[in-house]
Amino acid sequence: MDYAHDIKQFIFAEFLPGVAAEQLGDDYDLVANGVIDSLGLLRVVTWLEGHFNIPMDEVDISERDFVSVAAICRFVERAEGLSVLETAHGGANNDRA
Repeated sequence: MDYAHDIKQFIFAEFLPGVAAEQLGDDYDLVANGVIDSLGLLRVVTWLEGHFNIPMDEVDISERDFVSVAAICRFVERAEGLSVLETAHGGANNDRA
């Protein structure tokens, strides 16, 4: 699934109103370029949790997962993969270190 469109729409609506989504490359560093700060990261995480049904308390999260649209897409793919695996195996794996 291509998550980039939805993620870009959210980024532009929340952080770059008035700028066209086509103007943002998927690898543009959102954090280093000041588009998203620490509070913005919380907004992104909250939106991802609701929009993609990602159980954030069961997923390892790092700031590097949110530096660009491409990184956020990879995070969502990884998180959804974990969610599918946990469902297939009867729930979350509580043996994590």
